[in-house]
Amino acid sequence: MDSWFTYDAATDTVVWSEGLSGMVGRSLDATEVSRQVLARYVHREDQAAALSAITQVWSSREVVHATVRLVRADGSWFDVDCRLEPVPGPDGVVRGLRGTITDVSARERARREVARLARRGETVQQTVADPDPATGLLTRAGFADELDRALRRGGGAVLVVRVEPDRETDGPLRPERNADLLHRAARVLEGVVRPADLLGRVGPSEIGVLLAGASWPLARRQADLFVESLRAHPFVLPDAWSRARAWAGLVRFQPGGDTGSHDLLIDAEQAWRQARHADRPLTQVPHPVPARDRQGSYRERVADALGTDRFTLYSQPILDLQSNQVVRHELLLRILDEHDGPQSPSQVLEVAERLDAIFDIDLWVVERAMQLAAANHDLNLQINLSGRSVGDPRLTGEVERLIKRYDVNAEQLTFEITETALIGNLSEARHFADRIRDLGCELALDDFGSGYASFRYLRIFPIDLVKIDGEYVVRLVQNQQDQVLVRALVQVCQAYGIHTVAEFVQDEETLRLLRELGVDFVQGYHVGKPSPVEPARLRRS
Repeated sequence: MDSWFTYDAATDTVVWSEGLSGMVGRSLDATEVSRQVLARYVHREDQAAALSAITQVWSSREVVHATVRLVRADGSWFDVDCRLEPVPGPDGVVRGLRGTITDVSARERARREVARLARRGETVQQTVADPDPATGLLTRAGFADELDRALRRGGGAVLVVRVEPDRETDGPLRPERNADLLHRAARVLEGVVRPADLLGRVGPSEIGVLLAGASWPLARRQADLFVESLRAHPFVLPDAWSRARAWAGLVRFQPGGDTGSHDLLIDAEQAWRQARHADRPLTQVPHPVPARDRQGSYRERVADALGTDRFTLYSQPILDLQSNQVVRHELLLRILDEHDGPQSPSQVLEVAERLDAIFDIDLWVVERAMQLAAANHDLNLQINLSGRSVGDPRLTGEVERLIKRYDVNAEQLTFEITETALIGNLSEARHFADRIRDLGCELALDDFGSGYASFRYLRIFPIDLVKIDGEYVVRLVQNQQDQVLVRALVQVCQAYGIHTVAEFVQDEETLRLLRELGVDFVQGYHVGKPSPVEPARLRRS
């Protein structure tokens, strides 16, 4: 049965066939004028396109084709091709039009699916973890995933090699030269490993080698080969040449054990330290270290680092987009290496949380923040806390004690909960959040959109500030999907009465776009790089 309709401009009415009535599931109401018909039966997202096609028929006096969605009586919709032709009057002036309707739902459904899959292919990362940018190897997280797979499949060994420039031939040590050396060391190891072996960067100056399925004698021979290859190779760096000093820790693993990838990496890292201390190339660990010994030795390392000032604080400014003024600073923990160079603490903090040694580190940061706030009354500081410490019942009392001890104005302090961390005790964490807000502090949720809880935390905790994860900001100008996501996050936070901060802002164009999207604060290299904490340098700018 033919499906068609006609429109008469003189009466502003529409008439359609029984075939079209059957398609939409109802007969046309004779009292409805054309605008009502358009609003009722054409999908609201297609009404502008339909009106444009009708106008084109009128002005051009030519046949026009349009594809729109029509809405059935039950609210469902279907796709149609519509052939619109002008109907002239006796004087040649267009007095109406006739439309012929063809159902093309199957075609359009297939087209939309192809377009959806193309968009999904553009927006989904090719791999779960990006490679390490300095070496091209697996990151520590990616390497740990592969180690877990090897544990499930069978036995083998994991090696962690520490690589450092030989300062006797290298001259003054610079961080970029150490990065160049590690990059070239990775290429050397790629030339000597077996095809089945995997390499990863597991620390600032450490490369991991996964020897899945290797027997213990083979693993020991391979480990000796790797260390000797690195020590014997002359490395040509951009502005010098260097020999490398290398030490390694080799740990055996067998199927059926209760030791995970992170435990094995900790054991291998402890083993290379023992090798360096004993001035030998390699320390072998034929059996995994007992959990209690591993935890005890790591806590000793943390205590030693705290006692010898191996931890230090940096700060990064946060810009208020309304006033265009720096009104906050985030305190960032850094670890000093053997050459007093600052290193990211992510690896150390991850291990410390896993071995329940994080509380003392967090407390060290909180106390230094209190000292800084007490000495600089115009500073507003943001302090990062681990998920495990936030759920620790000791934290609330310690924060109250330090606020009183240093006579700090609590309104200067914002405590950041990292959303990527799984909070151990939600009841204790909520008690901490309520208590610090009673004292006058604020609460922020860091890395929003990339972790365990996301929107649930907005309902559980009295959050004042949400920090949008930098993953959605770094390519914001070029990536429309990221723009949609950031806009939605901002709207959600505005509905909840929460301010927003965008991280990783690296240029003016991104800053302007974030301002248009309604973000309240921005942070990143465009605003200011992290710098060592010095009270004189932290004054408001």
